Amino acid sequence: MFNVPLLEGCQAWLDASTLSESLPLSVAVGWSGGADSTALLLALAGSGHAVQAWHVDHGWHERSADEAQQLAQQADEWGIPFHIVRLGGSSSVNREAEARDGRYRAFSTLSEKQGITALCLAHHREDQAETVFMRLLQGSGVEGCQGMNPIRQHGELTVFRPFLHLSRSQLRMALEYSGVSWLEDVSNRDISLLRNRLRNRTFPAMQQAGVNPTELFLRWQEQAVNVTSHIRSEVEHLQLQSDSECCWVEWKAWRLLAPPMRVYLLKQMMRRLFGAAAVPGRRHVLLVEAWMQHGGFGGLDLSRSRLMRKDGRLYLKRKA
Repeated sequence: MFNVPLLEGCQAWLDASTLSESLPLSVAVGWSGGADSTALLLALAGSGHAVQAWHVDHGWHERSADEAQQLAQQADEWGIPFHIVRLGGSSSVNREAEARDGRYRAFSTLSEKQGITALCLAHHREDQAETVFMRLLQGSGVEGCQGMNPIRQHGELTVFRPFLHLSRSQLRMALEYSGVSWLEDVSNRDISLLRNRLRNRTFPAMQQAGVNPTELFLRWQEQAVNVTSHIRSEVEHLQLQSDSECCWVEWKAWRLLAPPMRVYLLKQMMRRLFGAAAVPGRRHVLLVEAWMQHGGFGGLDLSRSRLMRKDGRLYLKRKA
């Protein structure tokens, strides 16, 4: 039985979420101890869900182990099962990507051990806007600029984001009103990380210039969702076929598509072969377009695969 403080409006938050009918009774929350994940943990517990708190200690600063112990004690007071995985710190230039991969590996391990396959993460409106902006800066197309999905599959783990319709200020105000404290992650001030530079420098500068960056990039995200839906509807009549080593589609039908539709189908082919995270980079997209414009003769080597035209079909094959 949980002994958690009741957050004002938490049931309305969950009812307003697009995931309100999808969330199972037993869920885990990725709990950093920050305001957002604390609000999500308490909202789910207070709404009758059987909640566990899963904490990943990245070891980025010397107090992280002490903070993890503090969270364990708080979870115990609330009657919420607490589980922790400690990572070995970062050895990569791209700390953000390494940390994200490490978290999901840790969550997958906890899922196997605890028998829970539903993980809730506390991303909110500002996080979504930052993600869209980051993807624009990284050269993503409209599909990538759809931002974070409210629900997606990560191996055997289903990841839910029920707070994407809420703002950071709503979550903090609810915690303050209920007298609940949270931890401020010192790594959030590390401007060597792109997301932190956008959050702490670029977004405030835009706000000062009279532009609301959250609303701006959320409008673009909505447009990207609509455009991607249109692209998907335009190509759904084409029969993309595959086996474990190869994907193929009719060459003429693919060639006659508009460029965004061709790119979309190429992405689907890559995903069939290598999983959901596999997408062609901008350089590869340009190479494919140039190859197609010159008749598609011979073949074209891409990452881990080879694109070729044969017998009226476009093939994408795994490299041996």
